[in-house]
Amino acid sequence: ADWADAVEAARTVAREAGAELGIRKGQYGPWHPGRCAELTVTVDGAERVVGHAGELHPRVLKTLGLPARACAMELDLDALERVGDTVPQAPSISTFPVATQDVALVVDAYVPASDVEAALREGAGELLESIRLFDVYENAEQLGEGRKSLAYALRFRADDRTLTVDEASAAREAAVALAADRTGAVLRG
Repeated sequence: ADWADAVEAARTVAREAGAELGIRKGQYGPWHPGRCAELTVTVDGAERVVGHAGELHPRVLKTLGLPARACAMELDLDALERVGDTVPQAPSISTFPVATQDVALVVDAYVPASDVEAALREGAGELLESIRLFDVYENAEQLGEGRKSLAYALRFRADDRTLTVDEASAAREAAVALAADRTGAVLRG
């Protein structure tokens, strides 16, 4: 597990509470500077911080005897309950198969993964069931100085039919095109 899993765990909890989490770069102890996400919700048009997620600071790990690069998340559940739906809704489950397509995008190192994900999510459209960041790769020799690769698993599904390869690929291409437009992302070759 890594920092992306900690962020996804927070999103899962928020979804179950009926709340939509915003993710942005944060800096808050005991998290490692540069590896901390600030988790927000919108209340009456204003963003409110309700938690943090990411990789814990090495000094914290040493003090608590935790493994290297351990990750955690914390959320204000009372705040989520206040902004979430009053009645949790059970998700609809499609009986049609999922089409999974992976995409690896190279962006400038300063571009937040959450910005890339938001563009992919919007560009993919209504067929996108879920998106998950599963790899972050930084290697100046292969990617160029100040660049990183973000790899995402995109799951597509329709409620009323089995998707064709062409439909899933078109949704993936639209997602990549919007990410390229908004964040300067380039498909990793």
